[in-house]
Amino acid sequence: MKRQRRLLVVTGEVSGDMHAAGVIRALRRQYPELEVVGTGGDALRGEGVDVRHDISEMAVVGGTEALAKFFRLRRVFFDLLALIREAPPDAVLLVDYPGFNLRFAKRVHATGIRTVFYICPQVWAWHRSRIPAMARCLDRLITIFPFEPALFEPGTLRADFAGHPLTDETRRLLNAPTPTLAWQDGKPRIALLPGSRPQEIQRLMPVLWQAAARIETHYPQCAFIVAAASKADAASLLQLIERFPGNGPRRWQVVHGLTRHVLHQADAAVVASGTATLEAAFMGCPTVIAYRTGYITGFLGRRLMQVPYLGIVNILADGEVCPELLQNDCRPERIASALIPLATDTPQRRQMRDAMHRVVANLGDGGAYENAAAMVGEEIEQGIARKARE
Repeated sequence: MKRQRRLLVVTGEVSGDMHAAGVIRALRRQYPELEVVGTGGDALRGEGVDVRHDISEMAVVGGTEALAKFFRLRRVFFDLLALIREAPPDAVLLVDYPGFNLRFAKRVHATGIRTVFYICPQVWAWHRSRIPAMARCLDRLITIFPFEPALFEPGTLRADFAGHPLTDETRRLLNAPTPTLAWQDGKPRIALLPGSRPQEIQRLMPVLWQAAARIETHYPQCAFIVAAASKADAASLLQLIERFPGNGPRRWQVVHGLTRHVLHQADAAVVASGTATLEAAFMGCPTVIAYRTGYITGFLGRRLMQVPYLGIVNILADGEVCPELLQNDCRPERIASALIPLATDTPQRRQMRDAMHRVVANLGDGGAYENAAAMVGEEIEQGIARKARE
């Protein structure tokens, strides 16, 4: 009789829950009998995972709750270690959430259990000093960007590129029915993405609103959609916009949960740095990256960053595909000036879309979760072989 495989999966954020669920879904096609237990959210529960701690327990919270967060995470940490002692898995899959997961990997690796990390921490941008430590506590690293494995060579840690999940997600979106968005028949269509963190929205949205008014003076019939990540973010944005002076654009709407559809339908976008810059590239939406944070944070960030760009599209291209207007450069007139040539059929627009296409083409042909699942399966088999030798 074939031995039942057992996997422990650990993630602490919504995005990690979704990525982990994609890998588990693909992994079950290889191991229908696979038993999976760990931390996660609704996406992993939907794949039949025995979720012992919800990601809501592990969410990063504000400074006033820092002490409570520390004790919650400590309890989760030691509960997971106890679970490993009671029923040792064949492998542990750690998905993103590096602050917690790399510490946990160190303890797990010491027991001899195979440790696999999916979604490489951005050591190339901030913490290259983490690379030797990762090599000591991980058996396998699965990356979503093609340049990441080379960072770990030469070394003992096996790092493999599986492809980027957005490749498959984009294909599904483009083949699905297109939702009707409230562009109010305006042209060109401009998307505004001010980020998801409250501090980002508070600092950036007033600047984007003034930039939108300037863009409207050039394109009097244009329409704007402000894309929010969640219903709560949309409510916050509406409250904020209502407090602005009456000098914004005439045609606008706030929507939530449809960011990729908004980018697909928009002629151009202004995007806060983050995953949305890569989503814009997949959607072929010419983009201006705009970001503003506090003076001290910005000052320190620029000195700690180990890459020349903030936007992931520019990092992948090793050049400025999308203009980056950061800190003092993040001003309404500069944003409007950068975006206006991108909103209609111009050489600048065509050049940017071609460069975005090249970036996307280098992120794999699809099957990212299936590729990652195959690699996790190899580590599960290694774990079973180790147990057989003991």
